[in-house]
Amino acid sequence: MPLSKRLFDLVLALLLVLLLAVPMALLLLWLLVAEDGPVFFVSERMKTPEVAFRLWKLRTMTNVGADQGVTGGDKHGRVTRSGVWLRRFRLDELPQLWNVLRGDISLVGPRPPLRVYVDAFPDLYGQVLQSRPGVTGLASVMCHRAEDRRLQQCQTPAETDAVYARVFVPRKAKLDLIYQHNQSLCLDLRLLFRTVSVLALGRRK
Repeated sequence: MPLSKRLFDLVLALLLVLLLAVPMALLLLWLLVAEDGPVFFVSERMKTPEVAFRLWKLRTMTNVGADQGVTGGDKHGRVTRSGVWLRRFRLDELPQLWNVLRGDISLVGPRPPLRVYVDAFPDLYGQVLQSRPGVTGLASVMCHRAEDRRLQQCQTPAETDAVYARVFVPRKAKLDLIYQHNQSLCLDLRLLFRTVSVLALGRRK
């Protein structure tokens, strides 16, 4: 990662942490009262094809013994009441500022993939993960609404996995590589602004 991009991440992430400290504390307190179980959800994601890290989110679904794969219609019934609006405004991803400060991810880059897809597509992710994964990115901005809409039609984990692997892994990788070849602080600012503008309307990207 270029030093200028890392400094940009640190400065903006620290600023956001300071600005959001009180609202985040109130949100966590409300979730502790309103929902049973842990407030945070931690999952393994890949920083590089060989290096994994723990990605932090606010929990939006009920816990099960083994939760694998991307989220599709097969998991719809597990979304909590709070999870509906946390996901709508992507507030569940606020704890990822901690991952940014740690250097696990950037503010902008390809979304960090699950190990199962990295293992299934090693050549593809070998290219994509030359960029530091991010909280948002070109593929997130361009694909998320279509991905969410299509995966919500899936009724089983196997169907969700098959559709994601066949349709969205190559589609998102193509956009991630376009970002990789054109990355600049100006482009990062444009993608962050686009992300915030979409969330302000209360719609998933």
